[in-house]
Amino acid sequence: MYSFRNDYSEGAHPCVMAALAETNMVQTPGYGTDSYCEETRDLIRKKCAVPNADVHFLVGGTQVNLVSCAAFLRPFEAVISPCTGHPLIHETGALEATGHMVIPVLSENGKLDPERVRALCACHSGEHMVRPRMVYISNSTEIGTAYTKEELVALHNVCKVLDLYLYLDGARLGNGMVTDDSPLTWEDLGETLDAFTIGGTKNGLLFGEALVITNDALKADFRFHMKQRGAILAKGRLLGIQFKAILKDDLYLENAKHANRLAQQMQDGIEALGYSFLIKTPTNQIFPIFPNTLLEKLSAMYAYEIHKPIDAEHTCIRLVTSWATPKDVIPRFLEDLKHLTHQ
Repeated sequence: MYSFRNDYSEGAHPCVMAALAETNMVQTPGYGTDSYCEETRDLIRKKCAVPNADVHFLVGGTQVNLVSCAAFLRPFEAVISPCTGHPLIHETGALEATGHMVIPVLSENGKLDPERVRALCACHSGEHMVRPRMVYISNSTEIGTAYTKEELVALHNVCKVLDLYLYLDGARLGNGMVTDDSPLTWEDLGETLDAFTIGGTKNGLLFGEALVITNDALKADFRFHMKQRGAILAKGRLLGIQFKAILKDDLYLENAKHANRLAQQMQDGIEALGYSFLIKTPTNQIFPIFPNTLLEKLSAMYAYEIHKPIDAEHTCIRLVTSWATPKDVIPRFLEDLKHLTHQ
């Protein structure tokens, strides 16, 4: 059985494992104060063309989201999120456990737009309501869609007008950056975002997320917040070494291109067999709708996540490809699907 459940089922890219093995017996200071982490911080600053950015390495996505929320916001300030946002549905209330409300905004495609941000802020006025302060987005989104540069610029502009911070969760940042129709550059991120994460866990690292803070107003005392919430890794060099290995020769984006390419091949093949989708996506997550009778048979051959029921006879599932998905798995899946379709 092959698994399309997620993009972190495997360990790590061989290049990352080699870098860890090569440096294994080198002694370094702890807590991310080593030369490997500093070299990687400089590499990220250069890529994003933000020489004064602060870069912090944390272990996981939920951890970096909740520490950022706690550090960036005053007690009465809130987060604006699309209704499909990860903090609302998959983080067990982690952001709200920091004392900050997460306000959902209706979104059909997993993305926020300036009009809806503006409309929500207009409804929150005065000391009797929480003050919206941080706009949370993800790229790629939880339902596989991706922001264009124009969309990021538009959100950046409205956030400046409304005095909001724009924060991007990049758990699948590579996949959102290398779409065929709306690619983004590292410089685009540095220009439009107050803070963003570079997700490693889902793109070839054993674990790890890099937080890039470009807004000076958000930088002060961040490591104090990290330490208080258990987010400073004693062997922090393990994060710096991994990120340097994946970023230095653009392997990070190549991994994402591989995953996206195979997912698009799968999506096209499923569509050719006559099936529809919850939404067509340009990244490595796709959401086909299949008859329940077919899924009973497919589940014996492939692992996947149930996204949601469509009606009594049909269900939307999520299929995810990764940096490690073999190219020959997709034609095999499509041939098996074709066989099940015509049984």
